[in-house]
Amino acid sequence: MQIDAAPQLGPVIQAERKARQLTLEQLATRSGVSKSMLSQIERGEANPTFAVLWALTQALKIDLAELVGGQSQGRQIEVVSVAHTPEIRSPRGEWVLRILSPPNLASQMEWYEVEIAAGRSLVSAPHSAGTTEHLTAWAEGLTVVSGGQRQALAQGETARYRADVPHEIANGGAVAARALMVVLYR
Repeated sequence: MQIDAAPQLGPVIQAERKARQLTLEQLATRSGVSKSMLSQIERGEANPTFAVLWALTQALKIDLAELVGGQSQGRQIEVVSVAHTPEIRSPRGEWVLRILSPPNLASQMEWYEVEIAAGRSLVSAPHSAGTTEHLTAWAEGLTVVSGGQRQALAQGETARYRADVPHEIANGGAVAARALMVVLYR
């Protein structure tokens, strides 16, 4: 049985740090790992513990699997299968949100595939101040309500509206309707 050599994490960490234009000192501050330890890790002179790796991946906003696999910087195409696309479903089956955005963008920018059953709606409480939503209708029948205004959308049209007030996406059609929703947080 052949055992593969341990992955060389130092060059991957250094490449990720430089890609973010961070100095050793800045990464040390963000991660809580000392500057000297970071330097040793990057040069391959020290083997980091799991706790140190975890702190670095959190500070760099990368997955631990990407770091260990060495794929984070070099990978150009990432594919998420349908089976691994997270979903949020309403308790009564009125709507489904398929989360298409990567987790590291949460609370900055998120995008979803939205599906709303016929005659149903997705009602949302206000998000944080300055948040906007951008909804592109992939089907007929969708209406957006925000800030007391109501706007019907034709297939292919995009509505941009405040999401820091109560808002709603309604499907007045006879069949389920789908859309792409992008949420931008300020």
